[in-house]
Amino acid sequence: MKFVAHIVALATAAALGPAALAEPAGTCPPPAGVALQILGSGGPIADDGRASSGYLVWINGKSRILIDAGGGIFLRFGEAKARFNDLEFIGLSHFHADHSADFVALLKSGNFSGRERSLRIAGPAGAGLFPGLTGYLDGMLNGGDGVYRYLQGYLDGSRGLAKLDPVEVAAERAVVYQDDPRSVMIEAAPVPHGIVPALGFRVRIGEVTIVFSSDQNGSNSSFVTFAKDATALVMHLPIPEDATGGALQLHAKPSRIAEIAEAAGADRLILSHFMPRSLKNLQANAGIVRAGYTGPVVLANDLDCLTLRP
Repeated sequence: MKFVAHIVALATAAALGPAALAEPAGTCPPPAGVALQILGSGGPIADDGRASSGYLVWINGKSRILIDAGGGIFLRFGEAKARFNDLEFIGLSHFHADHSADFVALLKSGNFSGRERSLRIAGPAGAGLFPGLTGYLDGMLNGGDGVYRYLQGYLDGSRGLAKLDPVEVAAERAVVYQDDPRSVMIEAAPVPHGIVPALGFRVRIGEVTIVFSSDQNGSNSSFVTFAKDATALVMHLPIPEDATGGALQLHAKPSRIAEIAEAAGADRLILSHFMPRSLKNLQANAGIVRAGYTGPVVLANDLDCLTLRP
C-alpha cells in the first residue's frame, strides 16, 4: 500500500522537472496519526544555522521516538514542544558527536519531567576508538567515575530517575523495540560508516514505515532490503558527487543515494544532514538524486514536519 505526505513543490522544482523537489507542509504535532519532524538537518560544523542530526516521530500527538541527539537537538526538542515524558524509544545511530552530543542534556531535562517508567535506548556495539552503547552510557553516567555521575539514576533507577533500558546491536539486524499491541516495531541494522560502528533504524507504526539511513557510504546492498517499501526514507547528503578520498569511506554520493532509494521502492526520500560541501551546490546535488530516483525528494530543514497517512 502506498502512502502520501503533505508536501508542496518548491519554486525551483520546475527547473528540475515535475515533482523534482518538494518541501514538507504540516504542523507538528498533528492531533492524530504519524508525523516525522526534522529536529536537526545539519552536520558537525557550526556554520550552517542548522542543528546536527536528530529526528522525532510523533504518534497521535505524542513525541514517542527520537533518533539521534546531535548538537542543537536539546534546543530543537524544546522548540518542537516535545516532552521527555512521552518518549518510548531513543536510537543513537553512532557516537560521532554530531549524533550524540545533546543526549545527556536531554536526560538532564528529563530529570524535571517526573517520569517513572523505564526508557528503551538502542545503539551500536563498540569497536576501536568508539564505545558501544553500554560503554558510552557507563562513561557518561557511572556513579563511580562517569562524567555526569550525578545522573547515575538513569543507569539503576535510583534518585527518582527513570532507568534506561539499553539494547546494543552488533552484526545482525535486530528488533530493538516493540510495544505490547505490536502496533509499533523498531529494528536496527549495522550500516557502513568507515571505522565507526553505526546503525540504521526502521520504524513501523501500523502501516507507516520510516527508515533512517544514518551516516553510511552505501556500500552494503542489504540496506536496500532493510529500507524496502518505506513510506519515508531519510538519507544523509553531506558530500557532493565529486567528493574523493576519506569522505567516500564515510558517506554516499548523491547518485548512490538515488540508487538505494529507487531500489528500495521508497515512497519518498528526505535528504538531510547537510554540510557546507553539499549545501554549496545543493540544487545540483539534489538534481543528481532526482535523476536516479523517481519519487518526490524533500530537502530537510530544522523543525520541518511531514505528516504520513494511509
